[in-house]
Amino acid sequence: MSTVPCPYPPNAPAPGKGPRLITERGLGLLLLGTTLLCLMLIGSLLAWLVPLNLPVITSVADYQPPQATLILDRNGEALDAIAREFRLLVPYEQLPELLPKAFVAAEDGHFWKHSGVDGWSILRAAFNNLLSRSRKQGGSTITQQVTRALMLGREKTFSRKMSEALLAYRLERALSKKDILTIYLNEIYLGEGAYGVEAAALTYFGKRAADLNLAEMALLAGLTQSPGNYSPLRNFEAAKSRQRYVLNRMAEDGIITAEMAHQAFSQELKLRNRWKRALNGYFAQYVQKELERAYSPDELLTGGFKVSTSVDSRLQEAAMRALLRGVDQVARRQPSRKTPQAALVAMDTASGRIVAMIGGTDFNRNQFNRAVHAVRQPGSSFKPILYAAALEGGLSGAGRISDQPLALTVKNGRTWRPKNFGDRYRGEISLQDALVFSSNVAAVRLLQQTGFPALIAMARRLGIRARLEEDYSLALGSSPMSLLEMTSAYTAFANDGFLHAPVAITSVREPNGRIRPWPQAELKQAMSPGVAQWLKAALVQAVQRGTGRQAAGPKGAGGKTGTTDNNADAWFVGFMPGCTAGVWVGHDHSVDLGPGEGGGATAAPIWRAFMEEAAALSAR
Repeated sequence: MSTVPCPYPPNAPAPGKGPRLITERGLGLLLLGTTLLCLMLIGSLLAWLVPLNLPVITSVADYQPPQATLILDRNGEALDAIAREFRLLVPYEQLPELLPKAFVAAEDGHFWKHSGVDGWSILRAAFNNLLSRSRKQGGSTITQQVTRALMLGREKTFSRKMSEALLAYRLERALSKKDILTIYLNEIYLGEGAYGVEAAALTYFGKRAADLNLAEMALLAGLTQSPGNYSPLRNFEAAKSRQRYVLNRMAEDGIITAEMAHQAFSQELKLRNRWKRALNGYFAQYVQKELERAYSPDELLTGGFKVSTSVDSRLQEAAMRALLRGVDQVARRQPSRKTPQAALVAMDTASGRIVAMIGGTDFNRNQFNRAVHAVRQPGSSFKPILYAAALEGGLSGAGRISDQPLALTVKNGRTWRPKNFGDRYRGEISLQDALVFSSNVAAVRLLQQTGFPALIAMARRLGIRARLEEDYSLALGSSPMSLLEMTSAYTAFANDGFLHAPVAITSVREPNGRIRPWPQAELKQAMSPGVAQWLKAALVQAVQRGTGRQAAGPKGAGGKTGTTDNNADAWFVGFMPGCTAGVWVGHDHSVDLGPGEGGGATAAPIWRAFMEEAAALSAR
C-alpha cells in the first residue's frame, strides 16, 4: 500500500478515520437512514413502472448550455469573454487523462460503479454529520449533481431529493458514464464566475484545460465543495489544503503514485490574477460593441462565438506596464494630488488594425474606456493636421512663417493674443521649425492662411468625426476628440498619406462552425504622399530636437506632444516603423495635472517605454 503524500500531523487521525463511538441515538438514526435508502430504492423501481412528470435528458447532444463568446488575440490566446455564464464546452476527448479522474476522486469515488445513487456515501455522510452536529458532508453523486444542475431547483426538500435520486437512476440508463462526466465537467461552477473546467482553467491559470498539469488539475477539483471559500485568488492557503486532499485521494485510489502527489503539491502555481481582467476589459468592451453590429447581445452572451482580433496580448501587457509606471511617477511628483488616469492605443500603421488598447488604469474599478469614449482637447498634437491642410492647399514646405506675437479680434469684439510656451518667440522661422518647436502664434497664422473649411475637410479625411469649432483656437487643439481618432489620423503621416480606419476584429467563428471574415477598413488616400513625407520628417525632428525629445529612443520615432492651457490633458501621439501609438494622461473631471506636467514630461515617457518594448518584441 502506497504512502499518502502530504500526511496530516503525526499522531493525529486523518479526517474520517480513527475510533468512533456510536451512541444509541446514532444507531437509531443509522437504522432510519437505512430504511430511507430502502424506500428510495423501492421508489426508483416504481419509477420505471409508473410514469412521473419529471424532466429528463436522453442524449449528451441534449446538453446545450449557454456558452461564452471568447475573445482571442492575434495568436489565438484568450484575452477575455462576453458571457452571462462564463462557460466554454470542451469534449471529454480533449481533456487530459488525469483531469476527470481528479474530480471523480474528489467528489464521487464510486462513480464508475454505482447506478446514480451511492447509498453507502449517503449513510456515511449522515453518520459523520450526526457526530459533528453539522451538515458539512453530502452524499450526492456526480450523477445527482448533474440532475440537480440541469433539471431541478436547489431547494432542500425531501420531494426534491427523491426526484433527484430517481432522475439520477434514469440518467444512468440514458447516458454513458463518460457522457455524464462530460456534462458535469462542463456544468459545474468553480468560482470567480467560471462554469466548467475550460473556463476555470482560463480564469485561474490563463490556459486551456488540455494544458493543465497535475497540480492545477487537483486545485480545480478541490474547488467543487465551496468555490467561493477555496478560490486561490481569495484564499490561497484554503485552496492548497483542498488541493492536498484531492492529491491524497488520487494516491489512495491508485490513480497516481505518492511521489507524483508530493511533487504536484510542491509545484509552484502560476495564477492568472485579476490584473488580466483590468488589462483586457476595455478592449473586450470595444470588441463587444463592434460585434453588436452583426449579432444581438443575447447571442453574444450565450452563443459560444470565438472572435479573432488583431490585438497582441504581449503588447497589451507592455502598454499597461508603461501606463502604470507613468501615472505612478506623476503621483510621486505631485503627492498632494490624486493619481491621474491614462489611456493608450497602438495600431499597425499599414492596416489600421489595433494591436493594443488600454482605456484606463483599472477596469475592475471603472469601466469607462478613455481611449474610445473620452473626448478631450488634444492641444498641440492637433497641429500636424493643420499643417497637412495647409500643404495640401499649396503652401510650400520650404516656406517660412512669422513667430512674432499676434493679436486677433475675435467674437464679441474681444482681443485674443495666443502665446507660445514660456513666452518664447523666434521671429521668422521655417515652416518645419514652427511645427518642431510647436509655435502657437505660427499655427494661428497658418490657420488664417488656410481657412477653416480646408482644415475641417482634412480632419474628416483623416477620420476625425468630433465636432470642430470654427474658432482660431482650433489651431491649438481646442476642439475635444478621442485618443483613438487622433492615433488613427497619425497613421497617414507614417504611411505615405494612406489611411485605414481602426479595426479590431479579423474573423468570427460562429456556433455552427462557420468562419465569418470580419470587414476590414477600406484603404483611403487622405493626403498626397509628398505632404505625408514632409510631415513624417518634421515629426521625426520634433522628437530629435523639438518638444517631443522625451519620446526619443525607438528607431525612427516621430510624433507630437499636446498640452492644454489648464494643464488638464497631456498627449503624445507618434509612430515608429510599423506602429503608431497615442497616449493620453489626465483626470476624468479635467483637474490640472500639476506644475511641470504636460505632453513632453508626462505622456511622452509612457509612449517611449511602450514603443521600446514593442520594438524589442517585434525583433524576437
